[in-house]
Amino acid sequence: MTSISVDPAAAGPAGLGGAAVELRGVTIQYERPGSEPLRITSDYDLTLERGRMHCLAGRSGSGKTSILRVAAGLVPPASGHVLWEGLEITGLADDVVTTRRRTHVGYLDQRGSLVSGLTALENVLLPAVPDRRTRELSRPARDILHRLGVGPRATHYPDRLSGGERQRVAFARALLLGPAVVMADEPTASLDRATADQLIELLRDLAADGIAVLVASHDEHLIAAADSRTTLA
Repeated sequence: MTSISVDPAAAGPAGLGGAAVELRGVTIQYERPGSEPLRITSDYDLTLERGRMHCLAGRSGSGKTSILRVAAGLVPPASGHVLWEGLEITGLADDVVTTRRRTHVGYLDQRGSLVSGLTALENVLLPAVPDRRTRELSRPARDILHRLGVGPRATHYPDRLSGGERQRVAFARALLLGPAVVMADEPTASLDRATADQLIELLRDLAADGIAVLVASHDEHLIAAADSRTTLA
């Protein structure tokens, strides 16, 4: 198995002692003018420890992405509690949540979006920009790219990378600050089967290295690879 641990100097602050991610009684709904609110989930519970991989499974529109975004602190739940390593983030100011998320959560959207005008290495270093740590973390960033098999592509721009390479660069960016949890929304959706299976192996490696992994997917291969799963109707 390939080690993909980050340099300890790059890691964020130590955890507070709870599960990497915990959702308690979370209800998610969206207001609709002139209609009843659209309820996505009610009283949903999830506890995810480091070293485990959980999959939010279900068809498109079942609420997988909504739960993932709430768990990442990107949107608040209508009710319930979201905790990161024992710290409840529900109700905290947006800037506090954003600061904490940068070191606690590595988040990947469906496209594994990269900035087209930046090289692979520069994309990986983006999380270090707010704290002006790009020079300090340049070597750890290169090391992560190497461990993910895309080290030789560090100076290439996204349009010169394959879909699988872009996803790996996006994962490297998510890992730079040593997160407790990596969250990925449909990470295999745009990949061919062989590349998707390589990415699933990468997710398993992350969990084996002690990172909590939370994914939303309808890919049966990815669902089967998870340690646990929630199937949403």
